[in-house]
Amino acid sequence: MRDRIGRAAWVAGVAQFFVGHGLAESAWARPYSWARNNISDLGNARCAWQADPEPRYVCSPRHALMNTSFVALGLLLVAGVVLTGSLWRRGSAAVLCRLLLAGAGVGFVLVGLAPADVHENQHVLGALLIMGTGNIGLLLAGPVLADGVPRLLRWGSAVLGGVALVALGLFLSHHYLGLGMGGMERVAVLPVLVWTAAAGLHGLIRGGAVRTP
Repeated sequence: MRDRIGRAAWVAGVAQFFVGHGLAESAWARPYSWARNNISDLGNARCAWQADPEPRYVCSPRHALMNTSFVALGLLLVAGVVLTGSLWRRGSAAVLCRLLLAGAGVGFVLVGLAPADVHENQHVLGALLIMGTGNIGLLLAGPVLADGVPRLLRWGSAVLGGVALVALGLFLSHHYLGLGMGGMERVAVLPVLVWTAAAGLHGLIRGGAVRTP
C-alpha cells in the first residue's frame, strides 16, 4: 500500500504541475513562450523587464497558483521517494540515489517559496537542486532499481539523466542549440518528471516491483 501511495504521489505531482503550468501561462497578456521564457517566469511576483539570462518582459497574473504548484510538486516527489521502497534495492548506493532524487523535490519547494524576483539566491539554489542533484540521481538510478523494474525504466533513467545534465551545462553556458533559453531549461528540468510519472504509472497499472534482498 505504501508503494502504491508513493507512486500515486509521483503521478499526481507531475499532473498537477502541468495543469498549473497551463493555467498560469494562459493568463499572460503577452503570450508566454516555452522557448523564450523560463519556467520560473510563471512564478515571478512582479511585472517587470528581466535582463538575465535573456531579455524578456515577465508578468504572471497567476504567479501564486504556479508557486503553489511548485511546492506541491516538490512535496509529492519527496513523498514518492520515501514511500516507493519496493522500487529500490537495499544498500547505501540506493539510499544515496533516493536522497539525490529527493533533492529535486526540495528544490521545487524552494523555487515555489522563493520566486526568482523576490528571493533570487534561494530560488537559484532550488533550481540547482532540481537540475543538479535530481538529474544525478536519475543518472545513477538504473543499477539500484529492483530486479522487477522493466528494462525501459531502468536504462531510461540513465539516458534521461545524462541528457538532462548535458542540457544543464548548455543552459548555464548560454548555448541553447536553437531551442531557446526556455527550451533548453526544460530539457534539463523535465526528464526527472517524465521518469517519475512513468515509474508511478507503471507501478499503479502493473503492481509494485519486487525488491532484491
